[in-house]
Amino acid sequence: MLNLIQSSLYKALLLSLLFSSSLWAKNDNRPNFLVIMVDDLGFSDIGCYGGEIDTPNLDKLASDGLRFSQFYNTAKCHASRICLLTGQYYLKAGNNGLSKAVTSAEILSKTGYHTMMSGKWHLDKEPTDFGFQRYFGHLSGATNYFSGDDTFRLNGKAWKVPEEGFYTTSTNVDFAIDFLNEAQTIEKPWYLYLAFNAPHAPLQPLKEDYEKYLDKYDAGWDIIRDQRLKKQEALGLFKKPVTPAPRPNHVPAWVDFDQEWRDSESHRLAAAAGIIDRIDNEIGRLVKYIESTGELENTMILFVSDNGASPYGKTPLKIAQKPYTADVKWRDSTGIAWMRNAPFKFYKQNQHEGGISTPAILHWPDGLKTQNGSINHDPVHLIDILPTMVEMSKATVPTEWPGRKLNTMSGTSLVPILKDKEFSRNNPIHFIYGNNRALRDGKWKIVSINNSSWELYDMENDRTERNNLASSNPELTQKLAQKWDEISTENNGKPTKFVPQNNLPHAEFFNDRWTNYSIESP
Repeated sequence: MLNLIQSSLYKALLLSLLFSSSLWAKNDNRPNFLVIMVDDLGFSDIGCYGGEIDTPNLDKLASDGLRFSQFYNTAKCHASRICLLTGQYYLKAGNNGLSKAVTSAEILSKTGYHTMMSGKWHLDKEPTDFGFQRYFGHLSGATNYFSGDDTFRLNGKAWKVPEEGFYTTSTNVDFAIDFLNEAQTIEKPWYLYLAFNAPHAPLQPLKEDYEKYLDKYDAGWDIIRDQRLKKQEALGLFKKPVTPAPRPNHVPAWVDFDQEWRDSESHRLAAAAGIIDRIDNEIGRLVKYIESTGELENTMILFVSDNGASPYGKTPLKIAQKPYTADVKWRDSTGIAWMRNAPFKFYKQNQHEGGISTPAILHWPDGLKTQNGSINHDPVHLIDILPTMVEMSKATVPTEWPGRKLNTMSGTSLVPILKDKEFSRNNPIHFIYGNNRALRDGKWKIVSINNSSWELYDMENDRTERNNLASSNPELTQKLAQKWDEISTENNGKPTKFVPQNNLPHAEFFNDRWTNYSIESP
């Protein structure tokens, strides 16, 4: 991939800095931070979580580091980014404006870190307004992989996407490496937040990545999902064996499709797989660069996703199109999202496990005390990332900030987990997006979809939410619902109470934005 910075004045300045001055030895031995967030990744998409997609670089980070089997997000793009950056629930932080919070970049820059970001922002203003000293990427919630959009910025200034040689996933890492080049000339530890647009729609893989997977999914989502489930079992991914959520009524059996529909969905899967393959390739390139600087051992790398796989693609594909061009904008589909979120049910925006539980890998050779390749089963959340970084960096969280009225962080430091010690949290984990809600308190979870009544699950013995215990445990359900209301009131700053509006069974629920497989095949 053409490095688009080579001809720019910015690149010339960085090279000048590198070769005209000696590289300073860093006397500050606090760890560097590389936090990587991907977009719309299914729980089983990568190899070390059961997937068949080639992800050797992520698998290597996992085998040398730590995986989480119950790492939670908000099931929605912008909300998850707020949680990651502020250590607060997104409404408590002031939503997109971050008006009631300080960011990780602001805290770390105040304590001596060099702060950088590359990729998707999806919040108000720009990263350079919130503590990032270097930024490249797009401010929008999604962008064309080949042609971008008009929201791209470089250090606060508009950046024009070139007509050739551009691919967002690769260009994000081009800039990330250039920022790290500059960081080598600065006597400070560094923090890099790398936020990929991938694998969010439009599904636009590179040609070679797409063609690599063209015949991979002809067997269909029932068989591929079953293969992923068997691999998860072989990997010992869960603390206890899980019974997978069954295929829902709104997703047909593969054998019931005509050939045209099968071709459409297998091509869609090939496109998604190619995009994920490229994410891994670019992460490998970045990790190799960090290793070449001698800083990999003392860099905490954390890989997470903002939500599970997306079901939002209403129409079939025209498979004669080539998705590796800017003009073709394929979307996801519901059946594919069901497969990718194995073994869970439901999808992005839903607060069932398919929406909120995604892969998370932590790699830190100098500081991680768990056995290589370990899997942690504690329920943790994106709100826990900033408290962890604060403790590791010995930073101080400000209680005041110009122009903002700050709330306290909601998360809990994960340092005990990193030290292989017992982890506990004082409060349940709270979830809300739109008309989907949940609360996780120890082994218990209540959850509601589309304003329906609360369901109750024993997550220790029923991780895939198959056996609703609400009717047989009304007192516990009500107690947890009251706790959900209390945390919502705290987050919103005003009394908040959820009153369910319907009792629609899961089997009858259908979102009109999901794929309608009853329409004519392509």
